Amino acid sequence: MARRSRRQMQLPVPNSWGGRRAGAGRRPAPGRPRMGHDRRAKHDARYPVLLTLRGAPGIPSLRSIKLFSAIRQSIARSGDGTFRVLHFSVQQDHLHAIVEADDHLELSKGIRGLAIRIALAVKRITGVGKVWGDRYHARALKTPREVRLAIVYVLFNFRKHQRGPAGVDPRGSGPWSTAGYGPSQLPPNLHRSRQPEPGSQLSAGAAPV
Repeated sequence: MARRSRRQMQLPVPNSWGGRRAGAGRRPAPGRPRMGHDRRAKHDARYPVLLTLRGAPGIPSLRSIKLFSAIRQSIARSGDGTFRVLHFSVQQDHLHAIVEADDHLELSKGIRGLAIRIALAVKRITGVGKVWGDRYHARALKTPREVRLAIVYVLFNFRKHQRGPAGVDPRGSGPWSTAGYGPSQLPPNLHRSRQPEPGSQLSAGAAPV
């Protein structure tokens, strides 16, 4: 009679490392959901960008006369020909802007430079340790309708957060905009950056900052 060979039975090995597990990872912080760290989409110079910078919790109101003046000057100094701020609005704890840049690198450098300029200006006045509470949010405006809605959203954003009289928000680019929402005049302490090329989506209505 043939002798039966001994063979080790193969048992499935439990997956104890790697992969998604229920309940794993850092718990989300309370309050507004934070921006993820996914790779940002490649910027196309044809499209302006709606930018949002959110302040850290407990930051003093950015709409105060002294802070807004410093922020406005920081915005005025941020344009270098390859990055341009066309419209902006400053709220108590965040800032909206419509910007454009010649390429992806210039957009990234321009937004970082703008955020740093504003943060340093706010720190000099208030002495706070942290100005921004999250990564910036940026969305490309790919159609004329999206551009128009974004301009209205930025220039009239104060109506969403403030109980103020009807009209253009004085804490933004509206009073100097040529978009039909306010007089077209340039305050003496702001310089005029290069305007959009004729025929572009923002060739009409760029604020002179």
